[in-house]
Amino acid sequence: MASSDTDSYSDKRDFRKTSEPKADDVSFDWAESRPVFVIQKHDASNLHYDFRIEVDGVLKSWAVPKGPSTDPSEQRLALPTEDHPLTYADFEGTIPEDEYGGGTVMVWDRGCYRNHKDASNGDEPKSVAEQLADGHATIWLEGEKLTGGYALIRTDSGDDERWLLVKMDDEEADARRNPVSTQSNSVKTQRSLSEIADEEASADD
Repeated sequence: MASSDTDSYSDKRDFRKTSEPKADDVSFDWAESRPVFVIQKHDASNLHYDFRIEVDGVLKSWAVPKGPSTDPSEQRLALPTEDHPLTYADFEGTIPEDEYGGGTVMVWDRGCYRNHKDASNGDEPKSVAEQLADGHATIWLEGEKLTGGYALIRTDSGDDERWLLVKMDDEEADARRNPVSTQSNSVKTQRSLSEIADEEASADD
């Protein structure tokens, strides 16, 4: 993935219209001092889940059409998107239809994460940034809905870069769970997508 930079994020948005945070907004206070992750359910032109992890001061981001799985046999397509500012991890609301990514956004899951790369030969393990540059990163999520190891694996590079998001086979794996279907509401406000959209529309009236 490209180096950390939120210029593309800012260039795609008109902050006079959208309530999304600017790149220079102050950060949130719920994440303690560890790197954060957030998964945002995004009802744009196509419903998908935005998987974001804090790396080098920004949120590295992928759009996951089917959402994350807890089944290690499921390989979920993950399409990289532009880096987002850390404050985006707290964003929930509706983006105007004429803006980039127009639609309703929910904080579906959030928490902290850690590098899950094992040290080899007594050396320090590679950082998550180095792993992403190599095309294979392993992290341990500590969220409200998702916990355990996940791997991000690059399958195609260049202009058509593609990744896979895969649950690692550990004690938190569960092929019987389907959290995308059974745990559909926001961890931030406990609202559904329709409730977020309706309340945002009422506030604008």
